[in-house]
Amino acid sequence: MNLTSVKTLYQAEMARSLRTILQSVVSPVLSTSLYFVVFGSAIGSRISEVEGIPYGAFIVPGLIMLMLLTQSVSNASFGIFFPRFSGSVYEILSAPISPLEIVLGFVGAAATKSIVLGLIVLGTASLFVPFNIEHPLMMLLFLVLTALTFSLLGFIIGIWADGFEKLQLVPLLVITPLTFLGGTFYSIDMLPPLWQTVTLFNPVVYLVSGFRYSFYGLGDVSVWISLGMILLFMAVALVVIHAIFRSGYRLKP
Repeated sequence: MNLTSVKTLYQAEMARSLRTILQSVVSPVLSTSLYFVVFGSAIGSRISEVEGIPYGAFIVPGLIMLMLLTQSVSNASFGIFFPRFSGSVYEILSAPISPLEIVLGFVGAAATKSIVLGLIVLGTASLFVPFNIEHPLMMLLFLVLTALTFSLLGFIIGIWADGFEKLQLVPLLVITPLTFLGGTFYSIDMLPPLWQTVTLFNPVVYLVSGFRYSFYGLGDVSVWISLGMILLFMAVALVVIHAIFRSGYRLKP
């Protein structure tokens, strides 16, 4: 593997983010801060605690996960879509760069940006509510795995999309609703038994639950099931990307 090629693609993607820092950093942090103000103040005044945790602190992992999922998908999808849109992707494909190196460069940069944003939002959250992280290494593990997995998903979307409107289709109509319904602002134990069962078919539940466990030592499902699910999602995404490069789907002129 040529690490120089990976480094070049990675640095180019990171440099693009620095040129659009208002959109890349300020906007997600501001949006998350507004969630804390609206949900933490308005709903927190009516729901004092959830499973013994102050409501404002309870929603911190969910809000970080909401930002992490949407930003990972958006960063990676635009990162590969723009070269396809401009035609420069064919220069990359014709260069002596393997598909693995291309994926590492684009996905690695997207995941890095999302992880940095997640840590910034974590620091921002501490300004609004006090909270503890009981398992910091587990928290970092979920942060990194989630960013990588959904950056891989974003890479797939960026290849699938044939227009800018499709780049926003999955994040807006799939990722965000699933995150809101995946226990971001509540515990699924608060739902009726039927809806608890239905909610378990939502893959985001396992991500939010595992991430919340790393903070407070509790979750809606076992942390090991959560970890297994995210590894399964990553494996599926890798298989799909392998099939895309092997077939040349939307990568051929």
